[in-house]
Amino acid sequence: MTAATDTAAATSSRFGTFALVFGICFAILYVVCDMASLPMFTYHPGPDRIDPGFTPPRRDEGPAMYWYGWIANSALGASILGLLAAMLPEKIRGKIPLALAWVVPVALVPVVIYSLRFYWRW
Repeated sequence: MTAATDTAAATSSRFGTFALVFGICFAILYVVCDMASLPMFTYHPGPDRIDPGFTPPRRDEGPAMYWYGWIANSALGASILGLLAAMLPEKIRGKIPLALAWVVPVALVPVVIYSLRFYWRW
């Protein structure tokens, strides 16, 4: 094998590890941020921002939206953990089970449904 082929294979392997760990960690971090109410920021809807007569948002004008902040927190944390995992030696990277990429998100679906129980009150 040539040096270019070796480099391409190593890069592909590192990216695969990053993607795998990112997917697993994103799901876990999203649920943690949701359950613990840890948004990076909160969006408060207000009047149309394009309107030239812009006025600042008023109290009780709309619900605060935390979803954007949870996504940002989860993406940042999963990116950091994915980069750290990609820097691990190949011997350790190869031990991460690929099945976790789908097992973890599927296992967390009931937790997310539980966190949304507020919306199903009758």
